[in-house]
Amino acid sequence: MSGNNGGPWGGGGNRGGDDDRGNQNGGRRPESAPQMPEIDEIVKKGQERLRVLMGGGGGRSGGGRGGDGEGPRVSRGAVGLGILAAIGLWLWASFYTVKPEEQGVELFLGEYLRTTDDGPHMAWWPLVTAEVLPVTTEQSENIGLGGDRDLMLTTDENIIDLDFQVVWNISDPAKFLFNLADPQQTVRSVSESAMREIVAESELAPLLNRARAIVASRAEDLIQQTLDSYDSGINVVRVNLAKADPPREVIDSFREVQAAEQERDRLERQADAYANRVLAGARGEAAQVLEEAEAYRAQVVNEAEGEASRFTAVLNEYQLAPEVTRRRLYIETLERVLGNVDKVILDENAGGAGQGVVPYLPLNELRRSGGNN
Repeated sequence: MSGNNGGPWGGGGNRGGDDDRGNQNGGRRPESAPQMPEIDEIVKKGQERLRVLMGGGGGRSGGGRGGDGEGPRVSRGAVGLGILAAIGLWLWASFYTVKPEEQGVELFLGEYLRTTDDGPHMAWWPLVTAEVLPVTTEQSENIGLGGDRDLMLTTDENIIDLDFQVVWNISDPAKFLFNLADPQQTVRSVSESAMREIVAESELAPLLNRARAIVASRAEDLIQQTLDSYDSGINVVRVNLAKADPPREVIDSFREVQAAEQERDRLERQADAYANRVLAGARGEAAQVLEEAEAYRAQVVNEAEGEASRFTAVLNEYQLAPEVTRRRLYIETLERVLGNVDKVILDENAGGAGQGVVPYLPLNELRRSGGNN
């Protein structure tokens, strides 16, 4: 047992003569004894395998232990493949595609170069880089929505809880990239400021009812003007008013006030309708009285003119035959005076008392009796 201590890989015992002869024979041990690997040989084998993987030769120079001590060699084919791979990576980093709903902005060393439309493009990296932005996609900023309260003061010193949405997109990608540090926050701040300015110039009642569309249109114009003054490259598509209510702490009282105002308006409309009806009736009666007065005036004038004409005609006749005309006037006057009275005719020539009474037929009374029946 004492002679078999050849190490962890096994091997013959260390016999002095054999060992010296093995060393004198070029480092080879006797074939009868097991061969003990060394660290140098393990390193050499690893280097050879690395050369094979890298495209180099697989032989060793100078026998098992010999060698020139050089590291792994790289072949020309491996270098060419590396260069092709680098070119491919460079082309891949330089190529980009712009979709129809997008626009690209190319930057040369960080400065604006040009704007590109849809299609494939090349930006020669690393000198030229490209930013692709969605220009037709609508983005929105919700102000006062999602549980947040946005209270604003009106010109009649009332408070309104106003929630609205601003929908926008990108009109100029270059301005959008270079002039705005935080586009979303810029749109939000400008929109809230513009809406507060408009509400401060309006009264509460129109904001709650009929003026909502007008307020949205004015807000859209004012927001766009402000963003244009910043050269923001943003286009405001529309402004949507989601809610316009009094604060929740006073909304019940406000609704009672609104109901009272509506009742007041209803009573005012009823009073106006009654006043219009009475006024129209009075105007009609006044017009009727005026018409009757005009008719009476025309009648009196016509009668007077007729009497004057008749008197003139009688005067002409009287001047031609005074006696005849005087007698005819006397008879007509008696006829007009005595025609409507009850009368008894006495004959002056009859003798004896009561003999001068002449009976007559009461035709007037007979006519009255006949009319009543």
